[in-house]
Amino acid sequence: MPLTDVAIRKAAPRDKTYRLADGGGMYLEVSPAGGKYWRLKYRFAGKEKRLALGVYPDVPLAAARARRDEARRKLAAGIDPGEAKKAEKRAVRLAATNSFEMVALGWMAERKTYVEIGQYEKTLARFKKDVFPWIGKRSIAEIDAPEILAVLKRIDSRGARFTAHRVRSEVSRVFRYAIKEGYCKTDPARDLVDAIPPAQTTHFASITEPEKVGAMLRAFDGFSGTFPVLCALKLAPMLFTRPGELRKAEWSQFDLGKGEWRYLVTKTRTEHLVPLATQAVQILRELYALTGNGRYVFPGARSAQRPMSDAAINAALRRLGYDTRTEITGHGFRAMARTILHEELEQKPEVIEHQLAHAVPDNLGKAYNRTKFLKERRLMMQKWADYLEVLKTTVPVTSIASVT
Repeated sequence: MPLTDVAIRKAAPRDKTYRLADGGGMYLEVSPAGGKYWRLKYRFAGKEKRLALGVYPDVPLAAARARRDEARRKLAAGIDPGEAKKAEKRAVRLAATNSFEMVALGWMAERKTYVEIGQYEKTLARFKKDVFPWIGKRSIAEIDAPEILAVLKRIDSRGARFTAHRVRSEVSRVFRYAIKEGYCKTDPARDLVDAIPPAQTTHFASITEPEKVGAMLRAFDGFSGTFPVLCALKLAPMLFTRPGELRKAEWSQFDLGKGEWRYLVTKTRTEHLVPLATQAVQILRELYALTGNGRYVFPGARSAQRPMSDAAINAALRRLGYDTRTEITGHGFRAMARTILHEELEQKPEVIEHQLAHAVPDNLGKAYNRTKFLKERRLMMQKWADYLEVLKTTVPVTSIASVT
């Protein structure tokens, strides 16, 4: 006799497990603890088997019967419903591990071992905001170019064209990682290189007029922040390294006796050598008395275990009254040095580019050699520091007149 909802609710636990038949091989199994489980008894290939259909009351009587009927349709088609259920579970598990989000996180975990933590965190934030909500749960092998393009257009539509291009590149790298790991066979993002119009290149704000550079250097003396930030502010135009390289400088990388700073350029994974002018050595020796016992030359304000904030230099410039969007940024010191070294001090472009640690191939195809032009670079860096000192101490006549 078929079961009823009333009979199921009244089925009380006993000392031993017992069953209440419903028909068609389905029954309700009641455990001594009071659990009520739907089961289907069937035969396949001459063997008696059991199939779990769910737990009451999460799966009510009508739903259990629907699952029974679906299982019996599979039997009629020559399919073992138990094995089919296992295959479905495996597919779900596989889809979870093969989802774009899981594969992307795998790529980022691998990449985290060789990129800066800030770069890793920015990539993760972009994916969480712009990618995962749309294609994160999709199996990476099933994602096609139109789906990715929709993601890119959504980013571009809010005016973030540069971000759209960066995301396309990073999505492509996820697919290349997936190909390597065997999750998929093609990279649909590769075909979308020109799908979004090119972003307009924006150069970092910079000061390249010598007179204005001198005024800026004099303004540095009026900085009221911490001594490490003041030293970084003075060294930034003198050394013109990338801001991230300067702020993360470690004392172990310096040989003040030789006047050298050696570090690994993250972008190219090559060692770079910065000859230190006597003015730079003097600044570093003074700073060593304060931070020399720690790891970082410019430790963070909150913890000496971390380097100075990546916003510290720009924040210092803003405190001095400079607009970091239109006048000068920490990165703008590089453009300032390149322009003035070439136009005012008549230094060779290849020597300047080498000191900037730019990957400019030579005749042999070698992108960078840390010791190339070393003699010329030593002379150039000292000449540059001397020139900045002259600019700082030479106040224009018009400025003197306006003061008096």
